[in-house]
Amino acid sequence: MDIVIIVEGKNDRSRLARMTKPCVRILTTMGTPGTERLHRLRMEAGDLPVYLFTDNDASGKKIRALLREAFPDAEQIYTRRGYAGVEGTPEEYLYQQLDKAGLGDYLLDP
Repeated sequence: MDIVIIVEGKNDRSRLARMTKPCVRILTTMGTPGTERLHRLRMEAGDLPVYLFTDNDASGKKIRALLREAFPDAEQIYTRRGYAGVEGTPEEYLYQQLDKAGLGDYLLDP
């Protein structure tokens, strides 16, 4: 594994997994993470670079805040307000955001 992207749920993970190379590890918070889940995410991420990609809604912003505390050096990736979360964001826009975050080398061809 080269990098870690943390998303909220399994549908987000499935969506990004279809777009990224196998060397990208996609972890899920499975909703709002508690102390134990945050600890497990830190253990699973290890020393790899971490990217946070949560929904642009109230819940996603709350989760992002918790993740930001657990991963202060993580890069932030955002989806546009009005899209139905990461899983409901058009694929073209997801590619743009991932590339903008410097992850172009980790993307599969659209």
